[in-house]
Amino acid sequence: MSSSTDAASFPPPALRSAAEEVASLLRARNETISVAETAAGGLVSAALLACPGASRIYRGGLTLYTLDSRVAFAGWTKADIEGYDGPTPKLVAGLARSVRATLGSTWAVGESGTAGPTASGKTPNRQPGYVALAVVGEKGELSRDFETGLGADRNANMVAFAVEALYLVKEFINAGEDEANKGDGHGDQGADSKI
Repeated sequence: MSSSTDAASFPPPALRSAAEEVASLLRARNETISVAETAAGGLVSAALLACPGASRIYRGGLTLYTLDSRVAFAGWTKADIEGYDGPTPKLVAGLARSVRATLGSTWAVGESGTAGPTASGKTPNRQPGYVALAVVGEKGELSRDFETGLGADRNANMVAFAVEALYLVKEFINAGEDEANKGDGHGDQGADSKI
């Protein structure tokens, strides 16, 4: 049986902070998010759901850990499986687009990586600590590769993947806001702002 002390330690502090920042931003904007995650194992969704008022911002999520689950729930075909060569930002953006379209959220975040402790192949995107991340919205997407630097520590990598996914959501939403505020006296005058 777990104690309230155990429950108070979830999500881990960095993940809790990232989720609270995203949840607060979404509540303030009256927007929603859905999640397509693989190697984080549901931590992105769990962290968002741990935030007060989650029902206002969270549309749902899928943990697409296996290639077969991507066929069943994310629009993949057998050709996608045959051509699979590990996680990439393009692949993850496709998962996020599929989940966003299905759930009708304002935003969707996706991640897929290699948590470890062993590599899933020889290429850099199949080594422990690598994750591909993407956020998609009505006006585009932002994606990137990320390396945690945590080696084969599976649990630490999973948490880091979730934290970075949430940071990317915040970055993309704020970048769009900065772009929208350009020229109206609210944006950074003279700063280059790119989405």
